[in-house]
This record gives sequence, structure tokens and C-alpha cells, in this order.
Amino acid sequence: MIKVLVVDDSAVVRQIFSAQLAKVEGIEVVGTAPDPFVARDLIVERQPDVVTLDLEMPRMDGLTFLRKLMHYHPIPVIVVSSLTAAGGELAMEALAAGAVDVMCKPGASFTVGDMTTQLAEKVKVAAFVDVKRRALAAPPAPTTPAAALSRTTNQVLAIGASTGGTVAIESILTRMPANSPGTVITQHMPELFTKYFADRLKQLTKLDVREASEGDSVVPGVVLIAPGNKHMLLARSGARYYVQVKDGPRVNRHRPSVDVMFRSVARCAGKNAVGVILTGMGGDGAEGMLEMHKAGALNLAQDEASCVVFGMPKVAIELGGVDRVLPLTALPAEILRAVEQNQA
Repeated sequence: MIKVLVVDDSAVVRQIFSAQLAKVEGIEVVGTAPDPFVARDLIVERQPDVVTLDLEMPRMDGLTFLRKLMHYHPIPVIVVSSLTAAGGELAMEALAAGAVDVMCKPGASFTVGDMTTQLAEKVKVAAFVDVKRRALAAPPAPTTPAAALSRTTNQVLAIGASTGGTVAIESILTRMPANSPGTVITQHMPELFTKYFADRLKQLTKLDVREASEGDSVVPGVVLIAPGNKHMLLARSGARYYVQVKDGPRVNRHRPSVDVMFRSVARCAGKNAVGVILTGMGGDGAEGMLEMHKAGALNLAQDEASCVVFGMPKVAIELGGVDRVLPLTALPAEILRAVEQNQA
């Protein structure tokens, strides 16, 4: 039985989450807390396996509490934040501080039913994340960025990720040069949070990172993040690569879906692409990566030891679409070597 503590200043949210999660087999809500001080006492007393945490709370903000928790009593935390500007920015900082995942509160594109189903899935995954090992394995901040590419023709780098992916993507992009190949990224993340994720990466890297818009060109130095609740596909007009942002049904229960993006990369870029699949639950991206492999792309996967959840890379490896498996810290240099090989 997975023991869950719900921390939120809203009595309504606490009531909804407690009632809905209690209906899920294998999950027990052991308490609720309106602020971090009450949460601290309940964590000590009831030893939950997973904490769901709001960020905008009285007495102490959730981000400060999260940092203290990760330092003194590491435990898997799922951030459940509102879609305000402050909530979005704090959620991105929370992921960098050690939160396993992030979700939107009910509203916008989520119904309470959708929210509960997704939250329960994330709770079940988070319960098995070793946050102590994850903290020890966190890569150091880059001191020496990778050397710039000697040539930049029309190459495409496609990255797919889910749980734990925000930190992994940040680790890769902060080590990439300003003339890195045009890059498309699908990270499973709620609507609007992807914009804050893109803004954060733009501040931390030498790259022009943006939430993708319809028709954006995929050119060296530009990184396009698939918007939450939309699929992003690569398209081609002559020698120009660009993206299409579309509605559509969820694929593998996700929108955006990594498989949708990888399949479009296989069709449009073929051997001119490098694919990377990172940490994440489930198998989204595996079939698309196999199609990229068959089309001539070179594909890389994050290894088990450096993954928060070795789900998506494992399925892709088992399906036969991965050429090389590497630790997270080795991926930036290997990506650039693969691009140089494609250009030779």
C-alpha cells in the first residue's frame, strides 16, 4: 500500500484529492496538511511514501519546504500547482529542486476525473523513485561547454522524455554549443508549464529555446518544446524543416506524444536525424524511435543508472530502435559526435 500525504492550503483541493485517491487500489491517504508546518509533523508521524505539494501556501512557500525536505528527509514529491505565472515558475524551480513530477490543479484542460487518474498514476511511479540516489547522481553544473560544431547543415535532434526529464533535458542543453543542430523536444508536461520550462532553459543555455508555435523553423541554435496538450510534428518544405502544432487524440495516453514526434522525424528527416530517449514512465516513443532507426537515424538512450524511471528507454531498447545506451552526462558529447558523423 502506497501511503500519500496531501499538502495544500485549499480545503476543497485537500478534500477532492483525499476522496478520489482513496478510491484507487493500492493507495492510502494517510493525512492532509494546510501548510508546511503541519506537513512536517505528519511526515514524521505517519511516514508517507509520497507527498503531493502545493507551492503557493501560507507560513512557508512550498518551494522552500521542498528544499528543506530534500535536504533533511528526502521523499518523493509531486508538485500540484495552479496555472498562474507564479505557480508555473515555481513549479519549474521545484523540479530542479528535486520534485519527481508536476501537475496542474483541476481546471483549464483538466477535469477532476482526468486529474485524479493522472495523479494516481504519478503517485504509483513516484513511490518507487529513489530520491536519495537521484540527489547523489545529479550531474554537476557544466563548467566547460562542448566545442561548437565545425559545420551546421540541416540536421535535426529529436528528444523525448517524461518523469525526471526536465532535469535531464536541462543537463544536456546546458552542455550544448550555440550552433547545436535544430532541436525538437517532447516532454510530458501540462499545458502552459511547457512555456515556463522553455523560458527557464533559454535563461540557462546558449540556445534560443521556445515553446513551439505552428510553422516555427528548425534551424541550428533553436530548440522547440512541444506545447502541453498539443502534439508537435516535424515537417519539411524543400530543405527547410519546420514544426506543426496540432490537436488530436492522446497517443499512449499522452498529448504531446513522443511517438507522434519521432514518427514525423522518421518521415521527414530520416538519416539526417539523431534521436534521444530519456527517463520516463511507460513506453511512449519506443515505436517512433524504431521507425527513426529504420529510416537511418542514429538513436541514443539514457542508461538505467542515471534515469529517474527506466521505462521509456527500456522499452525502446527492447524494441530494437536504440543504437547506443549512455549515462546522462555522456549524452551531449555523443549527440555532437553523431551529428558530425551524419555530416561527414
